[in-house]
Amino acid sequence: MDALIIDDNKIARTTMRQLASKVADLRIVAECVDAMEAYELLHEQPVDLLLLDVEMPGMSGLELTKNLGDIRPLIIFITSKREYAADAFDLNVVDYLVKPVTTPRFVQAIAKAREIAESKEEEIKLKDEEFIFIRDSNIVSRLRLDQILYAEAMGDYVKLYTPERFYAVHTTLRTVEERLPASSFLRVHRSYFVAVNKIDTIDGGSLVVNGKPLPVADAYRAALNRRMNIL
Repeated sequence: MDALIIDDNKIARTTMRQLASKVADLRIVAECVDAMEAYELLHEQPVDLLLLDVEMPGMSGLELTKNLGDIRPLIIFITSKREYAADAFDLNVVDYLVKPVTTPRFVQAIAKAREIAESKEEEIKLKDEEFIFIRDSNIVSRLRLDQILYAEAMGDYVKLYTPERFYAVHTTLRTVEERLPASSFLRVHRSYFVAVNKIDTIDGGSLVVNGKPLPVADAYRAALNRRMNIL
């Protein structure tokens, strides 16, 4: 990942470089002494990650984050103040580190950023690969991923349901799970695999997709609640 350090304190910038040098795939491409300099640079040279201070002369790190618009790299706030944490996380930043930052804590934050970056790359890749080919009754058909409501294991077959019909594919649910993107689909039962954005309601031990109630096993309920971002 290419990263940009933004901090008005020279010692802090040096410390960030030293920490970054301990992460093999992290490359510091530049340093900025204030948010305005960073704002101008980012319009010329986009980066993957900002290592961003909060309190700086002129524009603060929070203000910079709000004004980036379509240029939205991943952001890790690194500051000496704890009181901005809530505001920072409201902006969906990766992490919030309080100085002095230890090496393990820095490495942990970078690992989190890397995981998010890889997830985004997977979603971008799916835009060019939004369908799968399936064999149903010896006929090979192209099936768009956004058509799939859920998959149901039925003996040696898996039924893939769309709003109009279902396809019976001679395979296992585990194989289907491996083929479909984890960013869009989730296992909710040993016999069911659902498209998360097609879920209408969840009620205790079941959920509803396109009017069809499906069971939710206890082993998968916590993961389902996390994915649904339930308040």
